[in-house]
Order: sequence, then C-alpha cells, then structure tokens
Amino acid sequence: MLAVSAVRTDAGDPLGCLEVGERSEPAAGDGWTTVAVRASALNRHDLWTLRGVGPPFQRIPIILGSDAAGVDEDGNAVIVHSVIGDRADRRGYEDRDPRWSVLGERHDGTFAERVAVPRRNLVPKPPGMSFEDAACLPGAWLTAYRMLFDRASLEPGDTVLVQGAGGGVSTALIVLGSAAGYRVWVTSRSEVRRKQAEGLGAEAAFPPGAWLPDRVDAVMETVGEATWEHSLRSVRDGGRIVVSGATTGALPPAGLTHIFFRQLTIAGCTLGTQDQLARLSRFCARNRLAPVIDRVLPLHRAREGFRAMSDGSVFGKVVFAS
Repeated sequence: MLAVSAVRTDAGDPLGCLEVGERSEPAAGDGWTTVAVRASALNRHDLWTLRGVGPPFQRIPIILGSDAAGVDEDGNAVIVHSVIGDRADRRGYEDRDPRWSVLGERHDGTFAERVAVPRRNLVPKPPGMSFEDAACLPGAWLTAYRMLFDRASLEPGDTVLVQGAGGGVSTALIVLGSAAGYRVWVTSRSEVRRKQAEGLGAEAAFPPGAWLPDRVDAVMETVGEATWEHSLRSVRDGGRIVVSGATTGALPPAGLTHIFFRQLTIAGCTLGTQDQLARLSRFCARNRLAPVIDRVLPLHRAREGFRAMSDGSVFGKVVFAS
C-alpha cells in the first residue's frame, strides 16, 4: 500500500527525512481492526517528528499521521481517535494511561491507504459530513474542543483571546468558540489572516502584543514564548490561560507575580478523549460547522503539504485524500 513515512530525523532538513512509497499492509492484533483511510489530516506533530522532536519512545522509521476518517471492516464510515491508551481513568481519559501515545509514535499512523487501530478507537462519522472534514476532527479540532469546553471554564458571552490565527487549532477555536456564544478575539502578524479570522466569526483581530479594549476571561495559547507575556497581560484577574502548544518556544519567563498576585489559572491541554471526539462530531454536524481546510492533496503529493506547513503558508488544515 502507499504510505508516507519518516525514515530518519534531521532538525535542519526535516523534509529530507520524508519518504512516500510502498509499505506492507497493517496487521490487526487482538482487539484491533483495520480502517481503509479515505482522508487524513496533517498536524504540526508530524513535522516535529521529522525534526526529531518527540517522546522518548518515538519509533523511526514509522508511517506518520494521527488523524483519519475512513471505512472499517464492516463497511461503516468512521473517524479514528488517535490516542492509544490501554486503560482510562474513572472519567474515561485514555491519556491518563502513563504509556499513552498517538498514532505515528509507537504504532504506524494514518498517512497510508490502511491503518490498524484498536476497535474502541472508532467513532461513527456523522451522515453528511465529508471524509475530509471528519479527518480534521481528531487532532486540532478535538484539542480546541477540550480547551474551550473542558479546560477553560467559560460561559456563553465570555471573551476569549486566541493567540495566533491561521493554524488548525486556532481556526477551530474561532469556529467552535463563536458557535458556542463566546466573544472571540484573535491575534496575528498578518493583516490577511486577521481578516480571514474575522470571516470565520472572530469579533475582532489585533496585531501581536496589541493593547486590547478589555481584559479577556480566557486566553487560548498555542504559540509559546512569542506571545506568553501578552497572554499574561491580557487575561482578567482570576482568569485562565489554556496551553496546548509552544510553536515559538517552550521556556518563556514564567511571570509568577502575575500568576499568584492576580490568581490566574494555567491549564494544560493535549487532544481529548474518545467520548469528547464523539460529542465534537455531533456538535459540528448539528450546528453545520466545517473545519477550515487550506488544501486537499492526494497522498502521493504529501510532500507538498509538509512543505506548505513548514513554510507557514497554510490557513487551516492540510488534508490528504487516499
């Protein structure tokens, strides 16, 4: 079968570590099954893997990709939940298993014509939702869903600041937050992206570091060092900063005085549960919400999608059609 793999890692030349070619069909072990992939979505995690940034158990070579939608062995249209955890905690959080991982780390991923996954990781695809849209949900959109509705403790009418418009998580935050009745503000260096964000439902868009009209109830932080100080300044006393990424660096000055004196809460967020993915898919179907897709490419042209993400020239998601 055709697949997209990381055959080695190199921080200076990540795309040189990418290989598109034939791989063996996946074998499904006990409790696992195979899915014929119809669409898969690129995440920054895949680019980090090529750069050698990953968990200590990262396997190389490996088929990349963690997000997918397709057809299971019984002919059902499904979405693949990417979190592989052997045991969940009492709230059903698979990622509380100390050995949890996502597809493309320990196990071959979704950038292939078929993928093997645990049976429990399959979520029904809502009728009428395209495979391309469905493939975007398990990663960026699930992370955004959990940030807003689980970690941020927000109420309708609250104001949310999304740092950095354009990526998969940030565009999902804008669409989901607006649909939920939040006032969504965003930042971006690009005037074009600020206008695009407003077109998705953001109430206002500002340059990075801009003085805001008012402090916000919560900040959605995926950028890291470049925006951290602004996030601390922008959130109201007693508010929350929810962190799910650090694309510009993970070691900003902590600003502890801001945190303890103003009684801020810093909450981390990574992906979500299988149950949250099912609820997210129903929420999108009921409200006719569609992920922002920058481009759809056939799997054999995956390198173009990786290059676009690396160059920072995408707005929304890059999807591969199998």
